[in-house]
Amino acid sequence: MRRSHILAASALLAAALTHSAHVFAADSPPAAQPAPVGQAPAAPKGPAPAAQVFSEPTALTPQGTLVLEPSIQYVHSTNNQIALLGYTVLPALTIGLIDVQRIESNLTTYNLTARYGLLRRLEIEVRVPYVIANTTTETRPLATAATTNSYFDASGSDIGDAEVALRAQLNEFHGNNIVWIGSLLFKSHTGTSIFQEPIDPNTGLQSTLATGSGFNAVQPGITFLLPSDPAVFFGGADYTYSISRNVGHGYGYIHPGAIIDVTLGMGLALNARASFSIGYQHSIVFQTTQTTPASGLALARVGTLQLGTLRFGVTYRVNPRTLMNITIGVGVTRDSPDLEATIRLPMSF
Repeated sequence: MRRSHILAASALLAAALTHSAHVFAADSPPAAQPAPVGQAPAAPKGPAPAAQVFSEPTALTPQGTLVLEPSIQYVHSTNNQIALLGYTVLPALTIGLIDVQRIESNLTTYNLTARYGLLRRLEIEVRVPYVIANTTTETRPLATAATTNSYFDASGSDIGDAEVALRAQLNEFHGNNIVWIGSLLFKSHTGTSIFQEPIDPNTGLQSTLATGSGFNAVQPGITFLLPSDPAVFFGGADYTYSISRNVGHGYGYIHPGAIIDVTLGMGLALNARASFSIGYQHSIVFQTTQTTPASGLALARVGTLQLGTLRFGVTYRVNPRTLMNITIGVGVTRDSPDLEATIRLPMSF
């Protein structure tokens, strides 16, 4: 995330590290030159490369600048589930079937993001993803005479949920003050919905995976950036509200649970071309509820989810207008994906 001697170096590092999903526009400023007597020195300008660890941008695109950012993200997760179909007579005696499942999921998303600086402190962003998903479910009924595991594969690929966002820097940067950035994002449901995919009658699982959430959503958020030479601290919070709707296909009216995201991290400029960041993101996903017709299908009830991810990012300036950012994320809570890896290549024009 983002924003000569001591003060200039601090300002550059802050600018760089607040630049988390944005183009870190222009080259690092040249070394300060002696200013004529009676003339104020020029204000530091131009961000250096920043290591992006969150998907939310941390600095604004300069006015009149267009940034195109192709990226690819890979997410892997493995979950073990135990399903009990029966009842317990004694604590150590179960009547029925115990079914152990191991679910391995792989999700690859190709994104094309465009950002444009509308004003000096206002930008617009549009993102279109293409999603490729596949899962393998391994099942073994322990309470039967089965000697081999059963496997069920499912996959899906299509356009994901497109997004458009506005971001505004709420105050001026003076070199060592906290910078606040507000954002408002709208997510469509252009991807395929989980409710429209057919269910295999033999396994009770979907053979085709959805590439979208199935709901429109609005996400307001706030980000702060605090330079503290030689580092910069960053963080923020946002709230995602998904718009309820009748999804049809026998499921009736669905009320998606809201999501609260909180992030915190720190970044360091390693040299004029590279920087490193570390950050933590925690998401609270509230329970989804359903108003089901009498003949409808009931959703399995899932309580509030706690998702925690620790991320490490490195950014390298390939040339004055192109950066390469690599981020690795590790899940630290039970429901979080085990691994995520992202490569971004923002190019400014």
